[in-house]
Formats: sequence, structure tokens, C-alpha cells
Amino acid sequence: MEHELKVGVFVVPDAENRELTVDQVVAADASGLDVVGIQDHPYQRRFFDTWTLLSYLAARTERIALVPDVANLPLRQPAVLAKSAASLDLLSAGRVELGLGAGAFWEAIEAMGGPRRSAKEAVDALEEAIAVIRAMWSGERGLRAGGEHYRLAGVHSGPRPAHPIGIWLGAAGPRMMRITGRLADGWLPSMSWLDPDGIADRHRVIDEAARRAGRDPADVRRVVNAGPVTAYDTDGLVRLAADHRFDTILLGPDEDDPVGSIRRLGEDLAPRARATAAGLGH
Repeated sequence: MEHELKVGVFVVPDAENRELTVDQVVAADASGLDVVGIQDHPYQRRFFDTWTLLSYLAARTERIALVPDVANLPLRQPAVLAKSAASLDLLSAGRVELGLGAGAFWEAIEAMGGPRRSAKEAVDALEEAIAVIRAMWSGERGLRAGGEHYRLAGVHSGPRPAHPIGIWLGAAGPRMMRITGRLADGWLPSMSWLDPDGIADRHRVIDEAARRAGRDPADVRRVVNAGPVTAYDTDGLVRLAADHRFDTILLGPDEDDPVGSIRRLGEDLAPRARATAAGLGH
């Protein structure tokens, strides 16, 4: 692992318990965690809108990085998504990263007015969206880009983000892994998708695609939604870093004590895991 180990939390955007949702993220920030990921399912009636929630959380926190985990591209037009991310990055002093997914739950997306795409169409659209988003962050004028799903026709981009926002892809299939290595800044899977024995092969696909594109594979972060905090001790977190090359680990809070478990993660488990990983040279 080339990057310093970062540990964060994955918080459900529960609109039915507003105070608890916000308190979890405030606790993560205060206890020294590095990242908070918020899933993006706009069709889920019990959930906050993810961008609205992230914007509110940016004002309630001071240091923690904020990432949609992952943004629902079929329901978020990429040029506007890019502007939203850049705006929040400026307002939060450079604390935004952009998790991005090709889409799932197509019936729910269609029910909300979005497109229903085949697997190939969804990946095609994602690749086009990455180009649009990066163009919108460039600060250039008169941008034009053609594509079947998304296009720019003379738009002036801006504002530019406060820092180079990373695009982290929620990717599993071979083509998505190659796109991650070629175009993205991070891989953001969930352990529930992965066979542990196959993780090394997926890293290999990313690395090979990055090299073919003239990129350093170490520039692609390896981020994982690892599951509940109750499933891990220090050694477990270090193994994710040392054995599986994940440099950023996001954990779900204990349902019985969400705020307390986040505080314990930030104040005890995460510092010990970071120190152990650093001692191993990871």
C-alpha cells in the first residue's frame, strides 16, 4: 500500500432519525476519523437527499472528508454533479471526494424519471460522465464534448474545486476495473461484493490498465466499504491494508450504539490500526 492508512465511517442517510444521522458524522469528525461516506439512493423514501445532507454536514464538521458512496449517476446529470462537488469542495476547504457509480436498481431509477440502461449502456454513460466532470472542473471556457448519453455544447466551466477532487468508482466488473485504472482516482467497492480470494486479481486489472494509460498504479486509491465495525479488531483492519491493499477503510457503526461505536473507532481502534500499519511499512 502506497498511501497512509485512513479509516472512516459509512453512515446511512436516515431522514426518519435526523439527529442521530447528523450526530454520527459529528462524532466521526470530532474523534479523528478521516472520511465519511454517504450512500446515494434518491428513490429511497426514508433517505435524505445525499448532496443536501453532505452540504449540511460540511457546515457541521471541521476536518473530515465527505464522499457520496456512491453518487447515483443516472439520476444526477454529470455537469451539474461536477458543479455541486466543486462548490461543496470550495465551501468545505477541500474536503470533498466524488464516489461515482454506473447505476443499479433500474426499476426504482425509472420510477423516478431516470433512464433504464443495459449494463453496457450504463458503463458507456459512466465513461462519458467522467470526461464531462473533469472538463467542468478545468476552468476552461467553451467546452464541447460529444457522447451518446452526455454532451457539452459550449459551456463555460467553473468554479474550480479547492483541491483535485478524486473520482472513486464503485466498480466490480472487468470493464469497470479497467476504466478505474485508466481514468479514475480510486476504487470503491464493498466487501459484500467481493470474494477475498479474487481481490488481488482486481487490483492487478486496475494496475495493468493504469500502466497502459501511462499512469502510476499507486495514484489510484483503494477504498473499501468493509462492513460493520463490530466485525473488525486492529488486526482485521491491518490485514485489509497489508493483505488486500486497501488504503482507506470505511466501517458501518454498531446499530445498538452508533455514536458510541464511532467514537471508539476514531479514538481507539483507528489510531492503533494506523500505527500498526505504519510500522509494517504500509
